[in-house]
Amino acid sequence: MTNSQADSKHWSSWAVTALTVLGITGLAGLAHAQLRVEVRPFESMTLTSDAFLRGEAGTPVVIAGELRIPRPGSDKLSAVILMHASGGVNAGVDRWAQDLNNMGVATFIVDSFSGRGLTGLPPDPSNEAFLWVIVDAYRALGQLAQHPRIDPNRIAVMGFSMGGLVALYTSNERFWKAYGPPNVQFAAHIPLYGNCGVTYRDDTKVTGKPIRIFHGAEDNIELAAPCRAYVARLKQAGADVTLTEYAGAQHGFDWFYLKEPMKLPQARTGVNCSLTEGDRGQLVETATGKPYDPAVSCNVKGGTLLYDEKAAAATTAAVKEFLTETFGLNK
Repeated sequence: MTNSQADSKHWSSWAVTALTVLGITGLAGLAHAQLRVEVRPFESMTLTSDAFLRGEAGTPVVIAGELRIPRPGSDKLSAVILMHASGGVNAGVDRWAQDLNNMGVATFIVDSFSGRGLTGLPPDPSNEAFLWVIVDAYRALGQLAQHPRIDPNRIAVMGFSMGGLVALYTSNERFWKAYGPPNVQFAAHIPLYGNCGVTYRDDTKVTGKPIRIFHGAEDNIELAAPCRAYVARLKQAGADVTLTEYAGAQHGFDWFYLKEPMKLPQARTGVNCSLTEGDRGQLVETATGKPYDPAVSCNVKGGTLLYDEKAAAATTAAVKEFLTETFGLNK
């Protein structure tokens, strides 16, 4: 038996146990949707950011996601892959899954950490260390595209913070050609407060699928200004992209459980960073051309997370309207 087969057998056994527990405990808060829940393992890889940018292979790993199918039957459903932030899957991701399931949309909550033996990662100034999570999203897309209940042409990706970067840059044509499934693309990209502070090579060449970005104007972990600049470049290149900013909203504005500000005094943020992809995947400081070093370059410490009820409600309504139109849910 190969290591990959052994991993798959292990994850399959774990999935059965997890589903049994779910069946016993029930799914509180999802009364409006008749759910089938499947914990599905799939293969991905872990690699450094420069290797990712060079299009190289990484170390194989088996991770998993939770697929929620909102209703019984044999019809093909639209789906949204949900990519978590650097702290892992949280209640905010679960709330989005509930809202989407109640629309009749399947959800696949990817856990990029547990299969790698991680419980979380500290915020990185440029998120460049997390580019391998883009591979996870593409592999999840390939997995769902083969599912008998999922329409492969109606799978979107949505992400938060680190996952917002993933939701944004999975639209990159170069990255899709290097790591994406060859015969299917995401139907839409929905990043929330992700990082836009790196100018990657050919990053205005996107797949052509719509991109809808949501950001807090007062976010001091991932600034909105670099996203404005990137959106302007994308629009100039003809991309279907919009950026919605909320005055006064901070990082994690949709995390309903953060009713009081959560201060992160030791978190490194890249609010002063402007980076560019250099030779062979190396990131350099745009202003100086010097190699980027997360420990000593343009970083500052500190950041705040806080729920914003108005911004969260507006984003929920906008995402539902966008998916209804994109997936043709009223037809």
